[in-house]
Amino acid sequence: MTRVGILSDTHAWWDDRYALYFASCDEIWHAGDIGNDLVADRLAAIAPLRAVHGNIDGQSLRRRFPATLTFEVEGLRVAMLHIGGRPGRYEAAARALLASYRPNILVAGHSHILKIAHDPAFNCLFINPGAAGRQGWQTVSTLVRLTLDAGRPLDCEVIELAKPTSPAR
Repeated sequence: MTRVGILSDTHAWWDDRYALYFASCDEIWHAGDIGNDLVADRLAAIAPLRAVHGNIDGQSLRRRFPATLTFEVEGLRVAMLHIGGRPGRYEAAARALLASYRPNILVAGHSHILKIAHDPAFNCLFINPGAAGRQGWQTVSTLVRLTLDAGRPLDCEVIELAKPTSPAR
């Protein structure tokens, strides 16, 4: 059994609640627009970090994290990229990844719109955790926790954080 914390679009914002909600996680997945190395380092101090870079990430994060990541956990094939679209309206890169890798779970960010849905066209679970940072139009920052066990995703949980009003650190 593997417990995973999933987030995206932190845009260099650190919120101490990330550590609080992800303390019980075995892994953290970040779907891009991390913003800076400090956020990545702080997440990695909580649990092993798997991440992709996003469109706002600079060279340091692009060297550290790929644009697309594929891996297996608990018998599930996972694919992650930053700009993926959504079920029925995938970006070209996401469609190609879905067709070639055939993941059980696809994680994407970028839109700042929380969406978790089964995609029957590709028989996969689509997860966009929304945006965890302050940057953007969203009024609520969101995180996702998910348990993976023997080839099955279980206990998907959305955590809503009121949008912080204090200045970025």
